[in-house]
Amino acid sequence: MTIVLIAIALYLSAAGLLVRAVRRDGGRGARGWLLPANLAVLLHGLAHLMAWRGAGGADLHFFAALSLVGLGMSILTAIVGAAGRMAALGVVVFPLSALMLLAYQLYGHVQHPEPLDWRLQLHAWMALLAYATLAVAALFAVMLWLQESALRRREFHGWLRALPPLVELESLLFRTIAVGFVLLTATLLTGVLFVENLLAQHLVHKTVLSVLSWLAFGGLLLGRWRYGWRGVVAVRWTLAAMALLVLAFFGSKFVLELVLRRV
Repeated sequence: MTIVLIAIALYLSAAGLLVRAVRRDGGRGARGWLLPANLAVLLHGLAHLMAWRGAGGADLHFFAALSLVGLGMSILTAIVGAAGRMAALGVVVFPLSALMLLAYQLYGHVQHPEPLDWRLQLHAWMALLAYATLAVAALFAVMLWLQESALRRREFHGWLRALPPLVELESLLFRTIAVGFVLLTATLLTGVLFVENLLAQHLVHKTVLSVLSWLAFGGLLLGRWRYGWRGVVAVRWTLAAMALLVLAFFGSKFVLELVLRRV
């Protein structure tokens, strides 16, 4: 519990430093947040490793998976922010990761997680990486929409200084979607190859929604390449595809594990 509390405090500290930097000069050149953010990420991962060691296996149930997605988002945010692009993303991601970690600590531990062979573990880790990457893309889409809306109304808020130029943010959005799409494709392929008894495992709805999300993200990338889609169109497609993905994974897990109690 101590490690979890320290990690949460570090996440919130990193977010606070970013808020102060954004208010001061738009967050450009800020580096003080990197140390607490990196330490929080390390302790977040360590908390899961220690829990898995005590339980005798990797726990990938609802709250554990939610926390791991938060960990992945924080890692991506730290990488992108350290490169000098979109450090302000941590203002949203770090508190969110802290909340997910706290939920995992309070409600997420399973005493005897079901053992998974390496093939299913590969599928699960691919899925978590894809969800984390595309969740960051969804946040980029929201920021792009807010930036476009503010500029259209000529409302030059101070927080706009924390965002890169519109074209750069849009480029970053599509690069992130492209990486997430590759990971999601690998997730679906490993699922087809390694997951057996699809009907018996109540995974049909999850698979259908995941495929629909994959088609939506793929359609968006195709539209960007072929027709130059951007702006509001890109935002709508991104958020719709992400909503399908959330329903596919966490929606199904919520119903099966927390409502129907099929752990």
